[in-house]
Amino acid sequence: MNDNGLPSVNSKWGDLALRSLSTFVLVPIALYCVWQGGIWFQMFLAVLAVLIAHEWADIVHDGSERAFALLALSGMASVFVSETQGLDAACAAILMIWLLSVLQWVMRAGQGSIWGLLGVFYVGLPIVAFVLLREDTPWGRVAVIWCFLIVWAADICAYFFGRLIGGPKLAPSLSSMTTWAGLLGAMLCASVSSALFAYEVGLIIKVLDLLAFSLTWVETSGDIIGTFMKLSFNCI
Repeated sequence: MNDNGLPSVNSKWGDLALRSLSTFVLVPIALYCVWQGGIWFQMFLAVLAVLIAHEWADIVHDGSERAFALLALSGMASVFVSETQGLDAACAAILMIWLLSVLQWVMRAGQGSIWGLLGVFYVGLPIVAFVLLREDTPWGRVAVIWCFLIVWAADICAYFFGRLIGGPKLAPSLSSMTTWAGLLGAMLCASVSSALFAYEVGLIIKVLDLLAFSLTWVETSGDIIGTFMKLSFNCI
C-alpha cells in the first residue's frame, strides 16, 4: 500500500519477475518435448501430471501424501499405459485407481470434501487426451503446439490487460481476480496468435480462430474454478 492507501505498483506487479523467468525457461522445454515426441513428450507429461497431482492434493487433501501418491499414479498410468496399451487400457487403469481413491474415502468414513473423489479424473484424463492428440498423424504435433500457444497467449494477455485496465470482475462471487478486461485481452491475443499460426502452417484461419475463442473460455473458466476452490479450501 502507498501513502494514499492504494495498492502500490510493486505489489501490483510483484509476481511479474517470477512469471517472466518461468516463461523463458519452461516454454522452450515444452516446445522441444512436443516437437521431439516419444520419450521426451512422455517425460514432459509425466512431470506435468505430478505437478497437477501435487497441487490438487495440497488444495483438496490438505497435502496428504497418500492422496498425492494415488493422483500421481493416475498421471503415470495416463502417460505410459495409453502409450503402450492404448486408450481402453489407460481408461481401465484410471478407473481402478479411482476405485482405490473411493475405498480410501470410505475407510475415512467419508471425511473430507467430495471434491476429493474427482482428483483422479482431473489428473488422468487431460493427460490421456494430450497423448492421443500428439500421436495423431499428421497433425498431432501441430495440434499440441497450437493448444499450448493459445493457452500461453491467453494467460499472458489476461494478466497484462487485467492489471493495466482493471475494471469490473468477470465472476466476483467465484474469483476476485479475473476481470472482463483480462478476458477480452485473452480472447484478442488468442485470436491473433491463432491466425498467425494458421497462416504459417497453411490451415484455415477462421476455423482455428473459433476454436481459439472456445479454448480461451475454457482456460478462463478453469482459472475461475481454480481460484474458487483455493478460496473454498482456505488456500489463499
